[in-house]
Amino acid sequence: MQQECKSVRNAYGKTLVELGKLNKNIVVLDADLSCSTQTQQFAKEFPERFFNVGIAEQDLMTTAAGLACVGKIPFVSTFAMFATGRAWEQIRNTICYSNLNVKIAATHGGITVGEDGASHQSLEDISIMRSIPNIMIIVPADETETIQAVKYAAQYNGPVYIRIARTNLPDIFNEKEYKFNPYKAITLKEGRDITIITNGETLIEALECAKMLKEKGVDAEVINMPVVKPIDSDTVINSAKKTKRIITVENHSIIGGLGSAICEVLSENYPVKVTRIGINDEFGQSGKAKELMAYYGLNAQELTKKIMGLIK
Repeated sequence: MQQECKSVRNAYGKTLVELGKLNKNIVVLDADLSCSTQTQQFAKEFPERFFNVGIAEQDLMTTAAGLACVGKIPFVSTFAMFATGRAWEQIRNTICYSNLNVKIAATHGGITVGEDGASHQSLEDISIMRSIPNIMIIVPADETETIQAVKYAAQYNGPVYIRIARTNLPDIFNEKEYKFNPYKAITLKEGRDITIITNGETLIEALECAKMLKEKGVDAEVINMPVVKPIDSDTVINSAKKTKRIITVENHSIIGGLGSAICEVLSENYPVKVTRIGINDEFGQSGKAKELMAYYGLNAQELTKKIMGLIK
């Protein structure tokens, strides 16, 4: 039986409404994409605290910065491509340099934007954000993790970047048992032969891949790393000491994202072989999300083939 998939964007919108009822200082801003980002839910509930600045992403960020300066908690949403690309200077110089309490929750990151093609497929956003001081970066993997990450961001004092998937995702975590910890990665499966470190949309694929590898005699450890910055170095190092072989998987360029962050940790603390699986140094292309995941080697079947090839 196929597992039900849920809209993490819808979960984001609902969580904003819930937070808005609890805290009158929470405001939401969008750049004319509120139907896609699902901030329309907040707009309907709290029209006086919702601001659509239009297709003007630089204004979006600076307006949010101004609201943060007078004690508001702004959640800013648009597509990841536009949030981190068009408004990079405003995020760096206005929000992060001043360490303002702005939450950037960008949707439509990665290759799974699908048919919109390369112009809208942000494969660089985590790399771009990771290079800016003072900002936390979160890439949730399902509805439960998204809800908890957004709630955490609301009470955390400082800039946060949350990458929210366009695609619907199956449940991985139990909402009654899961507890989001920004400083601790989660080992979802213990293993002795290799370690797979991932987050976001590719976590479910890595877990399925681990099952396939088990059938082939390979015992893979799977670590969910929802917070790319600050990264949980201890979990990475301890797993590397055990398996001696790390594979990172991400719906992002292999340059500057999760894979690069893991390489930085290990090169300075416990050098082992690391293979980064993601989008190589190239742009994406138009296609259905599932087809693109397969084409770029990010689904469970292709990951299994790749990893078995590396082991051999």
